[in-house]
Amino acid sequence: MNEATQFTPLPDRLSIDPRSPYHVAAVFEHDVGIRLNDKERLDVEEYCISEGWVKVPAGKTLDRKGNPLLIKLKGKVEAFYR
Repeated sequence: MNEATQFTPLPDRLSIDPRSPYHVAAVFEHDVGIRLNDKERLDVEEYCISEGWVKVPAGKTLDRKGNPLLIKLKGKVEAFYR
C-alpha cells in the first residue's frame, strides 16, 4: 500500500445495509475485514466493536421481506482494512 493513501477511520458500529443508520458509504470504498475471536469472517452484515458482537446470516433463511435472517454472535471484534 502507498503511504500517502488515507483511509476513512472505521466506525465503532457499521452495517452493509444502505437503509441502516449505521451505514457509512465512504468506508466501503476499500475492502473491510472483520475478525471475531481472532478468526476472519467473510459473512458479516453488521458489527459493533464496543459491545462485542457481529450479525451474520442464519443459513439460507429469509425474513418476510426477503432479507437474510440474521443472528448475533458475541466475542472479541476487530475491524480492519485489507
